[in-house]
Amino acid sequence: MVATKHEASSTFLVACDKAQASQNEIRTALESNDEEAKVDAMQKAITAILAGEQLPALFITIVRYVLPSENHMVQKLLLLYLETIEKTDASGKLLPEMILICQNLRNNLQHPNEYIRGVTLRFLCRIHEEELLEPLVPSVIANLEHRHSYVRKNAVLALAAIFRLPKGELLVPDAPDLVERMLQNEQDLSTRRNAFVMLAEHAQDKAVAYLFSQVDRVADWGDILQIAVLDLIRKVCRAHPEQKGKYIKIILALLQSRSTAVMYECAVTLVQLSSAPTAVRAAANCFCQLLVSHSDNNVKLIVLDRLQELKDRHRDVMRELLMDMLRALAAPNLDIRKKALDIALDLVDARNIDEVVGVLKKEAMKTQSRELEKGAEYRQLLVQAIHSCAVRFPDVAASVLHLLCDFLSDTNTASALDVIYFIREIIQTNPRLHDTIIERLMDTFPSIRATRVASCALWIISEYCTRSAEEIATAVEMIKTCLGPLPLFKEREEGEGGEEEAPTSLPIPIQMAAARPAVLADGSYATQTALPGGEAAAAGGAAAAAAANVPNLRALLLGGDFFLGAVIAATLTKLVLRLRSLRGLPPAHLNRLTADVMAQIAGVLRLGESSGALAAGCPPLDADSRDRMAACLRALAGVDEGLEHAWLQGCRDAFAQLIADKQQREAAEAKQEKAKAVAQPDELIDFHHLKMRKGLSKVEVEDSVASDLARATGLADAAAAASNRLNKIVQLTGFSDPIYAEAYVTVHQYDIVLDVNVINRTNETMQNVSLELATMGDLKLVERPQAYTLAPGAQQSIRANIKVSSTETGAIFGNLVYESTGYADRSVVVLNDIHIDIMDYIVPATCPDVQFRSMWAEFEWENKVAVNTAITEPLAFLDHIIASTNMRCLTPPSALEGDCGFLAANLYARSVFGEDALVNVSVEKLPDGRLGGYLRIRSKTQGIALSLGDKLILKQKGA
Repeated sequence: MVATKHEASSTFLVACDKAQASQNEIRTALESNDEEAKVDAMQKAITAILAGEQLPALFITIVRYVLPSENHMVQKLLLLYLETIEKTDASGKLLPEMILICQNLRNNLQHPNEYIRGVTLRFLCRIHEEELLEPLVPSVIANLEHRHSYVRKNAVLALAAIFRLPKGELLVPDAPDLVERMLQNEQDLSTRRNAFVMLAEHAQDKAVAYLFSQVDRVADWGDILQIAVLDLIRKVCRAHPEQKGKYIKIILALLQSRSTAVMYECAVTLVQLSSAPTAVRAAANCFCQLLVSHSDNNVKLIVLDRLQELKDRHRDVMRELLMDMLRALAAPNLDIRKKALDIALDLVDARNIDEVVGVLKKEAMKTQSRELEKGAEYRQLLVQAIHSCAVRFPDVAASVLHLLCDFLSDTNTASALDVIYFIREIIQTNPRLHDTIIERLMDTFPSIRATRVASCALWIISEYCTRSAEEIATAVEMIKTCLGPLPLFKEREEGEGGEEEAPTSLPIPIQMAAARPAVLADGSYATQTALPGGEAAAAGGAAAAAAANVPNLRALLLGGDFFLGAVIAATLTKLVLRLRSLRGLPPAHLNRLTADVMAQIAGVLRLGESSGALAAGCPPLDADSRDRMAACLRALAGVDEGLEHAWLQGCRDAFAQLIADKQQREAAEAKQEKAKAVAQPDELIDFHHLKMRKGLSKVEVEDSVASDLARATGLADAAAAASNRLNKIVQLTGFSDPIYAEAYVTVHQYDIVLDVNVINRTNETMQNVSLELATMGDLKLVERPQAYTLAPGAQQSIRANIKVSSTETGAIFGNLVYESTGYADRSVVVLNDIHIDIMDYIVPATCPDVQFRSMWAEFEWENKVAVNTAITEPLAFLDHIIASTNMRCLTPPSALEGDCGFLAANLYARSVFGEDALVNVSVEKLPDGRLGGYLRIRSKTQGIALSLGDKLILKQKGA
């Protein structure tokens, strides 16, 4: 719909679903003596005019019957009516009939009732016709001294609006002086705020002079006036950066305000103006205080964003406030806790690690209370945070080990998995805790009810239980106890009753296992067996087994988990082989133990092949698990000689190499982060103590030094920013079009700003030049840009804001519509489409391999793209994809080394909206030298999968 001139100048909108009344009905109601009927008729008239109706015949009726009314509601509606109607003709001159209302407005400005005066003054703020305002100026000035504050504050607004007009300085040449004199004696807060804002806009020197004359009392002013002061400070410092030192002291004083809005604005302004450590510390203290005192979760998330920005720029200062920041963990919202932990973990160092871990331990103990909302998810966040701290600072691992081991039996499998992975890494990297971990793990193991946790725990016991024969024998007995007596399942025989069968038959209901594909680390698929109902069903089965006092391993095996059976067999085999290598037991005792272990493995095999178990609903034994257990039996029987090293040392060496690669990769990333240039070789050295102080305060001296450093190092950044701006300019029209237009596209997190520069290429004046936009995808135009008039050769910048709701490639279409002299119809210039790139929304991110595989199995949208590229080397192709898609490669470099002609890697990125993007690259070198394979993209939403797939199709060809 084309915007009309009337819509462009409308100051308010009224929605109405009812049928509009006719002009005669409205006239009849206005001519009546009933005030309620007049109110209803005026409302209908205003609604009709706003809807586009033209009711010129009503004006005289309103002048005759509505102007004389003393009803306040009627008078207010009269002013709204005067706002909506056209007050000028086609040539822009004031209509003659408008003179009829001028006297009425003057009378209202002198009315004994302050409400009538106030609403009339507010009405004048939205009037732009100088001929109508000129005779009213003396009355407006007289209202500056009215006894009631409601009149005075609206009089200041009206005077500021008149002075803002193109000929305002001719209408009220002494407006700033009048407002300044009024401000000196005014006591009402709203009036003072309006007067101060007027001076800040139109007489900045007078506003500054008033501010410094009252500088000692600024801290006692009201919040709305203090925010106006901060706006003035930002304007002055932007125009005169050299003067910001004296304003910083005012901002520091305002930080003590009782208003949270003022505190936040002060902190933001302080960070914008100064990089001095004292100023940054004060701002960060203010943010931390808001984080604790404010109850609104949205405010806390915004404050955490500000703290994140401070952390990136002033890391050393933020480390001092780390403990204050951790007080945000008291908030019940999980998003706030997660963001606070992410910021805090980046600031942990050797000086504060003990305090941080102490806080995390207290919070972890609180999660054991069932009253805590989302306690399991919060506990998982805390376990991951403690894991990160313990890996970076091994000395604290001992203090958290016993607490974390209590979570191994957690019903939340994800939290228990994080704990067991932490233990697995710590026992490899911290040999001093070896004995403590093994002892604690064997004490806790019987209470573990999750398959994956039990599998990892068994692997740890098999690889690190190596110190003595007694320790290994204890581990074997513990596993046998968790399996229970043999047989695991007793076949039903004729004549036997249920009483005899009870001890060895199925103690809990067997659930049918469901198979689904899972992605392995190399990108290939495997079959994954899971109980129906997922985590809830597993937790329910574990609870039932615990209630029936069934050993944990036995319960899991009877549930059909034969992969765990293969892990148990391998664990027992390794423990027996270690006993043989230690030669710590007599041969007879060792042979008896070996036979006992072989019987346990045979019992698991018998359970998997039992017809009775199959009839009871237990799934059959899979071939992989059968082969694994058969290999264990051969190793115990001594058939496979020479494989002891593979059993006893190979797995541990592989895991040690994995940990070493991870540490090496993290060290390289940290070194790369530290290698960022903070100073140039030829930079001027600033000696802080030799700087002339001239009576300056500590904050002013620090700010001066910080400004000098920024000036010395900021030139390269400015040049880079200017070149980036040029890359984002999109040409919208051709050079031969009557209007030339180009747009600069700025993509923020949740919105897109289009700055469209429009140039009139003709020799005629263009009127009502308006930009009409339409969007495709999850883009929404916030507001319609207003219309402009362009002289020949003139240019105008038009800004449009577009909201973004998801990560999806979108397009913006548009037209430029204008009216030119000599043409009856409006002319239209079609603009070039603007395509919004998905790369502006996604950023490289990292996640553990376990989380990647979990998301890969969970996400339902997959886009499969065939490899079609001119690149001939797999590794070069992977590097090209990473550079083109702005994603991070999760596969370690050591796994990509070598030249085997095949490559599989996982890539990961996260959008600004929190959406995950997963990509698996699987390519091989074909006999003809070309690359073949597929790129598989998975995400939770369809938009990101399709958009990223389109991007890969365009970018994969390379050079």
